[in-house]
Amino acid sequence: MLLVFFLAFSLNTRLSFGADTISANQSLSGDQTIVSAGGNFELGFYAPGNPSKYYICMWYKKVSTRTVAWVANRESAVSDHRSSQLKIIDGNLVLLNERKLQVWSTNQSSTISNSVVAVLGDDGNLVLTEGSKSNSTEPLWQSFDHPSGTWLPGAKLGYNWVTKTNQRLTSWKNSEDPAPGIFSLSLDEINSEYHIMRNGTKAYWTSGQWNGQFFNNVPEMKNIIGYNYNFSFINNKNDESYFTYSLDDPSLISRFIMDISGQIKMVTWVENSKAWNLFWSQPQRQCEVYDFCGAFGTCDETTKEACSCLKGFRPRSDSDWNLNDHSGGCVRNSQLQCETSGAANKERDRFWKYPNMNSPENPQTVAVGSEAECETSCLGNCSCTAYAYDRNACSIWIGELVNVKLLSGNGKTLYIKLAASEFSSSKSNKGTIIGAVAGSIVVIALLGVVFAVFWRRQRRSVGSTKAVEGSLIAFGYRDLQHATKNFSEKLGGGGFGSVFKGTLPDSTVVAVKKLESIIQGEKQFRTEVSTIGTIQHVNLVWLRGFCSEGNRKLVVYDYMQNGSLNSHLFHEKDEKVLDWKTRYQIALGTARGLAYLHEKCRDCIIHCDIKPENILLDAEFCPKVADFGLAKLMGREFSRVLTTVRGTRGYLAPEWISGVAITSKADVFSYGMMLFEVVSGRRNSEHTEEGKQKFFPTWAANVVVEGGDVLDLLDPRLDKNADAGELRRICRVACWCIQDDENHRPTMGQVVQILEGILDVNPPPVPRSLQFFVDNQENIVFFTESSSGQSSEPPSNTSTDSSQAKSPASSTDAKP
Repeated sequence: MLLVFFLAFSLNTRLSFGADTISANQSLSGDQTIVSAGGNFELGFYAPGNPSKYYICMWYKKVSTRTVAWVANRESAVSDHRSSQLKIIDGNLVLLNERKLQVWSTNQSSTISNSVVAVLGDDGNLVLTEGSKSNSTEPLWQSFDHPSGTWLPGAKLGYNWVTKTNQRLTSWKNSEDPAPGIFSLSLDEINSEYHIMRNGTKAYWTSGQWNGQFFNNVPEMKNIIGYNYNFSFINNKNDESYFTYSLDDPSLISRFIMDISGQIKMVTWVENSKAWNLFWSQPQRQCEVYDFCGAFGTCDETTKEACSCLKGFRPRSDSDWNLNDHSGGCVRNSQLQCETSGAANKERDRFWKYPNMNSPENPQTVAVGSEAECETSCLGNCSCTAYAYDRNACSIWIGELVNVKLLSGNGKTLYIKLAASEFSSSKSNKGTIIGAVAGSIVVIALLGVVFAVFWRRQRRSVGSTKAVEGSLIAFGYRDLQHATKNFSEKLGGGGFGSVFKGTLPDSTVVAVKKLESIIQGEKQFRTEVSTIGTIQHVNLVWLRGFCSEGNRKLVVYDYMQNGSLNSHLFHEKDEKVLDWKTRYQIALGTARGLAYLHEKCRDCIIHCDIKPENILLDAEFCPKVADFGLAKLMGREFSRVLTTVRGTRGYLAPEWISGVAITSKADVFSYGMMLFEVVSGRRNSEHTEEGKQKFFPTWAANVVVEGGDVLDLLDPRLDKNADAGELRRICRVACWCIQDDENHRPTMGQVVQILEGILDVNPPPVPRSLQFFVDNQENIVFFTESSSGQSSEPPSNTSTDSSQAKSPASSTDAKP
């Protein structure tokens, strides 16, 4: 027993479990790990996918779903982690495989052996340093200089002008293989901007240059500043050029990744949902990634799986595609005629028609006189794989088709060359002719039937289709296509899709929204829409019905005669300007609608996209909150992405960025931002010709806190014609709604009572996020133009810290 005890003790002394250091006389093998001093990171052997391929990985210790942050031997896996060793040899950290062969090393020239140690820091940096100088600012080697697919806070990503080396953030090959993938992010040292590249050669996204606060093509960075994130870009061509970021809150777990999707993403861990929360990515759309689906693959963002193979092709590797690695592209199911022997006895190749496609890479122009000649030129060239004839110009493609995308409209018609066997009607020319004649007879015979059915459909009400939950109608897609004249009259677009005007057969005018990026299945979609359809309130748009046919998901609303609030606020025509009384009633009605969603429904409904575009106005200018409940249908990820075409960036509460759980207070924040625009009649954030930023809420908050003249904040087109008491009340409410801490924001029920005059509202503090703009005024000018056209200085700031904020409202006697 004593012998067994000492043997076990001697084995464990190879490395103390939980230690953060590997010393010269220690090694790491099997299931042994080291853990950073604060318990943030852990390092050891790990097999992400294939159980016979082990890597030295660093992962998040406090994240319940194992997430790898760094990989040492990305290109050289070991098969037996129990007999492999990570140890220090001759001053280097070295990985030896089961045959004691070196497969990875830090490759430093140092000859020191006994005093070198490897320390895993709480920031995720594995540092090789001299033991006697463990706190040295100049490590012998550090993992921060050799990132894999994750860029951690505090690390640099840039170019070293001394060593002429460029740090690259490189994606994994697929979701289970950490080997270097085809997508990478790196600094273009010549232009001082970051590029995302495919295979290190094709750049398909650029950050633009640094303007002192943010990269020109990433303006949303300015909305993150002040919310835990700090950025800096250093461009010293005598030493190094790099970008780095840090977090104010040490408890926040956030990372920047070069994803296998070809997109760079910033994600934050949300423990409540046990998931990584996405709040920023570039490029915004999957199909903007160059050649994401590989050769002969086509990218279509309207489908759940963006990639598919063209007609007549199949994935080169099904296993790779199942792991979201589409780089191998697709291969033909059947060889073309000119590629096979004995071609004289085979049918000629034919073309499959693909409308609304982009122009693939590397087209060649052919001088022809007609489309028939264009087809013939491709058919006669064995290497030609496709052709397009557009505006009397013929283009052909030789070899592989690269970067093929299906567009939503206005694309080319592409003709893909396929073997005759890919066409079901390729039995024989005789059979084709007979089939064509017979088909013509059948078509003529059916014309009368089709006409009769069409005539009856015109007469019957679309609402006669299946009703769901009482008055909610399940429309057919063709019915809505006809009602909207093939979606020809677009009313606008929002966070969930595009809206079109339509007229039902009973002459009812409706608004039809085509939902984008829907994630639910048929049954779940119908269930969720049915739930939304039962919610009715005077300040909520009434949902008449929906359509769910495959990937086509649409909802049908009542048409609002006066359109959306933004069309009445942000225009230059004085004759259409909303008076103050109408604006106040719109603010109050919107608050009532949101309070109903938050507090009166069986389950709290968080809108997630409050902005003037989603407040519709009926014939009497009664406000109607639109798109409520759609956040649940779409999944909450849509609002996490700051750089969308949906225009929601200026209304997002800070918790979307910090990654904490989203509550109804996120809607309160967005409502507050919208109130400022109701007051001013302008967008909160605008840019001058000099490149400076106008930010109205900062000036407004200071006026409110200082007790200045709130009439100066009013839309100048109203000539100060407003009730000063109501204006002060609404400005105070707006300031309380946009407090950084959601606990300091009022509920929408309290907002309603304040605007109704039932509750008084205390003077608010200036939110910390607005104070940031005050502290950085050299690049900011404020909306200070009075009705006389004279500019005035913003009042000095004497705000209190939001942590000392009082309650926003206090009770008073209700008005009769």
